[in-house]
Amino acid sequence: MKTIKFLKLIMVLIASVAITSCVQDDDYTVPNSIGEEENMAIETLTATATEVSIADVKAMYQGGGDFIEPVDTDIYVKGYVSSSDRTGNFFKEFFIQDSPTNPTGALKVVLNMVDSYNKYNLGREVYISLKGLYIGEERVGNGVIAIGGGTETDQFGTTVSSLNENQINDYLLRSEVTAELEPLELSLSQISNSHIGILVQVNNVEFADNLAGKRYFDPIESFDTSRTLQTCSGFGYSQFQLETSAFSSFKNEFLPTGNGSLTAVVSKTFDGASLVLALNSTDDVNMEGERCSVLDPSDFTSIFTEDFETANNNTNLDFAGWTNYAEAGSWVWREKTFDGNGYAEFSTYNSGSPSNIAWLITPGFDMDAQDNEFLNFKAAQHHLDSPENTLEVFVSTDYDGSDVLGATWESVTANLPTQSNPWYEFVDSGLIDISSYTGTLYVAFKVVGSGTDTTLDGAYQIDDLSVIATN
Repeated sequence: MKTIKFLKLIMVLIASVAITSCVQDDDYTVPNSIGEEENMAIETLTATATEVSIADVKAMYQGGGDFIEPVDTDIYVKGYVSSSDRTGNFFKEFFIQDSPTNPTGALKVVLNMVDSYNKYNLGREVYISLKGLYIGEERVGNGVIAIGGGTETDQFGTTVSSLNENQINDYLLRSEVTAELEPLELSLSQISNSHIGILVQVNNVEFADNLAGKRYFDPIESFDTSRTLQTCSGFGYSQFQLETSAFSSFKNEFLPTGNGSLTAVVSKTFDGASLVLALNSTDDVNMEGERCSVLDPSDFTSIFTEDFETANNNTNLDFAGWTNYAEAGSWVWREKTFDGNGYAEFSTYNSGSPSNIAWLITPGFDMDAQDNEFLNFKAAQHHLDSPENTLEVFVSTDYDGSDVLGATWESVTANLPTQSNPWYEFVDSGLIDISSYTGTLYVAFKVVGSGTDTTLDGAYQIDDLSVIATN
């Protein structure tokens, strides 16, 4: 009998070892295939319901109300998982973005499940049947639109609540596709609310100088720690916050001290006050390069400035050496003043033309008379309702001073105002490096709008243009 009991004990120990050897450190193997039942459910869903985009789903929530109604139509949305809770930096949630490459929008899914990465792994294509689910903010006022299984109401208002286990199984369907996500490359200053939930990559970044020797998480914090990321931008730094959870497995790792790239998901602080970046893993941090250096203002002199302070309010702009040209429609840039400040503005409101395209071109700059030239200006918008109502910046070295459309214009990247900026708030373009050009260089501002389409009749303003260089 003792022998039999001993053999049973040995068999139990062997079985225990076999079981534990399959799973180590909670690193479960993501299944490569999906069961027949789940595949059939996707086939049924796509055959009986209508697909809507992530943008459509977000538009269904108007915001500001105390009651969120369930979706009552047979519709579904699909996306690709962009966040992972494998390291504990996300909890009972994941984001889906609308495309593995060049995504334009994302949604959060809140669910009563831990270690969801075992089922909804990074890049997994997920179909969500929306009928009966709820769309709203995950927390009142934070602006993050989520899909949930119900609603919760407190003194601040109504939010969506997590999907329960049955809803997860019935409404969240995985396909066999796991796509390789290509992070959307952005500068720190380009990140906006439209990127919430999207996997992005920022280059030429580093942690702030005063964080040397610090870890991702500050032990005096209770839940989250924000660490400042920075990138050299002319004479100063552009900055953004990286947020790390107290429950992340990498919280005690030291912050890198070099410069390089970081791939993370755009999110928001708990209260919704600020945008932040959140890591899926520190494997997505590569900062082994030399730290950047800001420019020294004492090394530069101004070779051209225009602050429009001599503007004659509400007249067509006719500053000496400038070109003011209407490519479509008859309206051109105007001289404007407000509260003692002069600026240039182009507005299509009430122009009566279906299409308005106007160019404002600076005098030419001799690029061979000095070195290390940089362009800088400020721009603002008001009544902007559509991203198709555009402001673009170009440069040309073959413009003859009169034939605008006959010249070769090269687009340059600048920080420009968008719909998310308050009206009339001037945005600094950043220092734009134009030192690679030779000969005579012209800078052009081009606005596209409409006087009959009310979504395209916004206005743009330009002020405080300067070109600096070293002699």
